[in-house]
Amino acid sequence: MADLRVLIAAAGAGTRAGLPYPKTLHPAEGRPILGRLLDVLGPYDPAPTIIVSPAGRDPIAAFLNGAGMSGQLVEQAVPTGMGDAVLRFEDSPAAAGARTVLLAWGDIPYLSAETIAATLAHHRQSGAALTFPSARVDRAYTVVSRDADGRVVALDETRGRGVEPGAGERDIGLFVFEAAPVLAALRASAAAHDRAQGEHGFLQIVCRLAEDGHRIEALPIATPRELISLNALADLEGDA
Repeated sequence: MADLRVLIAAAGAGTRAGLPYPKTLHPAEGRPILGRLLDVLGPYDPAPTIIVSPAGRDPIAAFLNGAGMSGQLVEQAVPTGMGDAVLRFEDSPAAAGARTVLLAWGDIPYLSAETIAATLAHHRQSGAALTFPSARVDRAYTVVSRDADGRVVALDETRGRGVEPGAGERDIGLFVFEAAPVLAALRASAAAHDRAQGEHGFLQIVCRLAEDGHRIEALPIATPRELISLNALADLEGDA
């Protein structure tokens, strides 16, 4: 899998959760979230690219050194959104040889090896530009939209729509994508984005890719445990 690279977006400062360190270093069941992610993603890329904040670089580097793990640390200098964080992958030495990227948010502690493998296998078999696992839930904070034929046409945040979360299909923060079309779509999205309207996100490129005729796949295979992410400390209390 020499053309497959892993990207972990871990620039979250942890301030909303009241943490004095990057939230990817917060323990879940006794092990830092980043360590848990590297355990399941390491078989695909032993030195993944990790997007960090300037303040988070040193503590994340210290964790990697202490754990005997490797990673390419790339800074997102200003917290301008997840779309910009993913675009920082182009600054990584790994980008030159990347055809396919396995992307994970840095705050999802319970991602399983089975879900990763199934998502990647389906992506390669389907020829999609972007593939992600999903789940149907009672309160979907992100919402997968499909057309009459069941094709994925959008993935939006409910807060971006200005609506309350309701029942629907949502992602979990894991994506497999082809580097060329997705990074090109992100560059175009960044160029058109009005910073006065907020951060430049990642999810809206699903709609852009679909409109350009690219295939998007959402697999409803995620487990309830994989839906857990760290936004507030209460999210990990009584771990599922």
